[in-house]
Amino acid sequence: MFLKRQNPHLLLEAMTGVRMGDRLLHVGCANGGRLGAVAGKVGLSGRAVAVVPDAEAEARARSGAENAGVLVDVLVAPATKLPVESGDFDVVVVDDTGGLFGMMRAEDRVAAVRELHRALRSGGRVVVVGAAPRGGLGAVFTRALSAPGGPAFVSSGDAVKSLQADGFPTARLLAERDGLAFAEGIKTR
Repeated sequence: MFLKRQNPHLLLEAMTGVRMGDRLLHVGCANGGRLGAVAGKVGLSGRAVAVVPDAEAEARARSGAENAGVLVDVLVAPATKLPVESGDFDVVVVDDTGGLFGMMRAEDRVAAVRELHRALRSGGRVVVVGAAPRGGLGAVFTRALSAPGGPAFVSSGDAVKSLQADGFPTARLLAERDGLAFAEGIKTR
């Protein structure tokens, strides 16, 4: 019997809530497949831009977009100085599964969160995706990703605290499932 392969990024697509026509900013790229899956949701009427920290992440982002068959503008720049216009995006997705934000110095993290806030339109959302420890059989068969020396940035609650402190007062932890954790903040002003 042949089984249809399930979309491995279905949870990510659902939790980010990216829709057709959205203007998406994706910060970081630890996994090109995840970037391609989320960017594909904007369709032809939307726009997807990825800002990545280095050439290695740029290659992952370009490969992920190409494999998904989607158009993504990929820019190499630090998360503390996003090369985008203010208020240009409906949704910002931060891929922290590789520790991009979790391993930043505190002052750089403040600057990066303020940049996320600047890039969003009023009422826009930021979703930070991080690694989370797996429980049960998932813990036996997979290794949880976390920043060296401590718990993962999102699942520890640090992402929510950072978002709340720097422009997203209603930030909250959305969920932890399948080795991923999701935090969300809404730009209210």
